[in-house]
Amino acid sequence: MLKNTIQEIAQNIHKQVVGFRRHLHQHPELSFHEHETAAFIQQQLSELGVKMQTNVGGLGVVGFIYGKKGTGKTIALRADIDALPIVEKNEVSYKSQNIGVMHACGHDVHTASLLGVAAILSQLTEHFAGTIKLIFQPAEERVPGGASLMIKDGVLKNPDVQSIIGQHVAPNIEAGKIGIRAGKYMASADEIYLTIKGKGGHGAQPQNCIDPIIIAANMLVQLQTVISRNADPRSPSLLTFGKIVGGTATNVIPNEVKLEGTFRAMDEKWRAEGLDRIAKIVHAVAESMGGKAELDIRKGYPVLYNNEILTARTHKAICDYMGAENVIDLDLWMAAEDFAYYTHEVPGCFYRLGTANKARNIISGVHTDTFDIEENALNISTGLMAWLAICELANES
Repeated sequence: MLKNTIQEIAQNIHKQVVGFRRHLHQHPELSFHEHETAAFIQQQLSELGVKMQTNVGGLGVVGFIYGKKGTGKTIALRADIDALPIVEKNEVSYKSQNIGVMHACGHDVHTASLLGVAAILSQLTEHFAGTIKLIFQPAEERVPGGASLMIKDGVLKNPDVQSIIGQHVAPNIEAGKIGIRAGKYMASADEIYLTIKGKGGHGAQPQNCIDPIIIAANMLVQLQTVISRNADPRSPSLLTFGKIVGGTATNVIPNEVKLEGTFRAMDEKWRAEGLDRIAKIVHAVAESMGGKAELDIRKGYPVLYNNEILTARTHKAICDYMGAENVIDLDLWMAAEDFAYYTHEVPGCFYRLGTANKARNIISGVHTDTFDIEENALNISTGLMAWLAICELANES
């Protein structure tokens, strides 16, 4: 009966949640600058009578919904609220009004959905015991990640959170379906900034120079052995350099070359070993060829780990809510997510919400300028998460 009630409320507030999503989509804000977004969230929670804490880890907002059946567990539901520096190309009524900023990763969907969850759960407090924390988190898109800052600010404390659940749009999955995976799911991500210093000069007199371009070329080849000859092939990892800057003309050997890349792994022990090997190769190659190297490794998000026991419970609850035929087993994903920080603190489960509609050509990937969603997915995103929260609170383990 409670499941049916949740589904009915989700349907009744669907247009309101769509309105939330469109408002947020029209007014995107970049990481660490989500002032108006946070104010909008606070306004909606206040209208629902939800107690809240503001300015958590920066601009984070945390809502608290208390069950009236007594004290019990505390669980958390998380949505990220920031947008990306992308110029939107969609010609829709809710197109971004902030030129050069776009909700191209679905954080508007996540935030609107969690506001919808608040609307549902605030009507059902007599049906559960315990506390539900609604975490509206800023700055997922930029290191060090808003999750780490909110954790440092105590978001998982007072009262202590026993488990956390998050959802993310999936433009490769049809709306009406959910994807989930237990165990390791998303990769760690570290950024590599490298400057190779040589000695510039005339391109016709290389004997008088130390060519940083040749050093860079050798270094790139040697660095690929970090993966091909040192990483366990049974555990995915990758090293990609996506940016090289150096030189001004065909006949000028420059003084320096800059490279930027990313190192990703699915194992924290190998992550540390891999970064150490990268540093050793960088300095050894540069020195052996007469140059010098300046290396800046910026540690990013850790491996995202879906707790097996929690994920099994979540999987069962999703099947109960929408049918096992609508649940998809996910593969490993080498993208990174700062939700991973939560999963290293408490049991966590991060699942994917299908948002595609091939018939309507709504298939663009996240981080693209044509990303959009099938808005019927917002009916599932709100009701399902509310159901998962109540099911998790009812679990005695």
